[in-house]
Amino acid sequence: MAQMNIASGIREFAISTPHATAVIDEDRRLTFAELDDRSNRVAGLLMDAGLTAGSRVAVLLGNQLEYMEVAAGAAKAGVAMVPLNPRGTAAEHASLITRSGARGLIADAAFEANVPELAEDLPLALSLGSQDWGRPYDKALAGSRATDPRVEVDETSPFCVQYTSGTTGQPKGALLTHRSRVLTMFGCAVDFGLGPGKRTAAVAPMALGAGFAFAYAGPFMGGQTSMLHRWDPERLLHMIERDRLQTVFLVPTHAQTMRQVMEQSPRKYDLSSLETFYFNAAALPVPLKEWVMETFPHVGVHELYGSTEAGVVTNLRPADALRKAGSVGHPWFMTEVRLLDDEGREVPPGEPGELFGRSPYTMAGYLDDPEATARAIRPDGFLTSGDVAVRDEEGFITIVDRKKDLIISGAANVYPREVEDVLLGCDGVSEVAVVGLPDEKWGEAVGAFIVPREGRTVDLGELEASVRARLAGYKTPKVWKVVDALPRNSNGKILKRVLRDTYGK
Repeated sequence: MAQMNIASGIREFAISTPHATAVIDEDRRLTFAELDDRSNRVAGLLMDAGLTAGSRVAVLLGNQLEYMEVAAGAAKAGVAMVPLNPRGTAAEHASLITRSGARGLIADAAFEANVPELAEDLPLALSLGSQDWGRPYDKALAGSRATDPRVEVDETSPFCVQYTSGTTGQPKGALLTHRSRVLTMFGCAVDFGLGPGKRTAAVAPMALGAGFAFAYAGPFMGGQTSMLHRWDPERLLHMIERDRLQTVFLVPTHAQTMRQVMEQSPRKYDLSSLETFYFNAAALPVPLKEWVMETFPHVGVHELYGSTEAGVVTNLRPADALRKAGSVGHPWFMTEVRLLDDEGREVPPGEPGELFGRSPYTMAGYLDDPEATARAIRPDGFLTSGDVAVRDEEGFITIVDRKKDLIISGAANVYPREVEDVLLGCDGVSEVAVVGLPDEKWGEAVGAFIVPREGRTVDLGELEASVRARLAGYKTPKVWKVVDALPRNSNGKILKRVLRDTYGK
């Protein structure tokens, strides 16, 4: 039986549309024939270094066309990638290389300072653009054989060991299988318009799970992906206009900065090619969502919910984007969702419960960590999200908050998201984070951290009055702070732990 493999799309379109453009990276382009050829050569380099099916290779690259050929080449050789975050340190990367058992490293010179010393001792060390360590990547590629090895790879084998962001404890290596990502990319084709000849972009970092899947889905499905090296809203607007992009994955922070640029820029970009936006990583505030839909009335807006371990879990589709704003929609294709109480019983509509999901996108477990795997995945295959959610009478799911972010103030439960939603609707507020801060009287006090919109000031008294008018008194923040920015991880998620640690003293 034929096995699903993330290299298959590259192979197929190298035959059917060999001269079509697969990747655009500034002034560099790769056709499908070239991407297929170069990924064959990557596979050859891995195998010549002694890496076999089941081996692992660490990858330290930004959003660049080489990411596509390395991923496809590793898949052709049956080797699993270990993506390293370009924002990580050499010490962090050394730890992940050691823990994952990676036997090779492919890194760009832009991140040379973050390459650990142990890289030189690996069987394979390839450097893009640097002469100070490793073998030159392009020279090695030119000398490698251009033959597809056609290594047999089981579709339930990992194509990637994706380490979680580690916002709580040590990062864990999620085993993401070929099957999980192939099915994800086909789902993207159905919902977000990816497919032969369609044009998308790599906006979120490809070193992260969602950033890779949604960027790689372009050529995998026979389309074209344009590379955005780092987040720059003006650069993205230029790329949309230049490359006639049709479908783009963003996180809410991207939309927020795009709004600032578009409201202040005298230039009007031609964005008529856009057909679909899809958002993930954090809740899209309702006022920001309304701006997106007013500014791009011809664009379908999807709001996804998911995680590294679970993949896409739910989707709020364009037809209900405003009617059910604040919701994350219904379970995605082939996905079951259960909302359970602390005793493991399904909760009725309107009642909060911990969200568990089961689907073919779910990780195979954590690398070499059966205890963590058992804590995350129930015996029936349902994976915990760590989030509390409610389901309404129509089946739409709304994330109430992270279970660990629940504030218990004077024995009353306060879900920060509820307070944040009120504050985000207030004039002059750009971003907000609500956390629980230690309090001798109440156990925890509700604290609100406000980022004003650029050039605006906020009246904390008015904000407090707005919360009191909408919510019970015990949910009103007792601590207010105006800050320039909120701490975030590389996924764009707000690090509430940092706020608690910084201001809780």
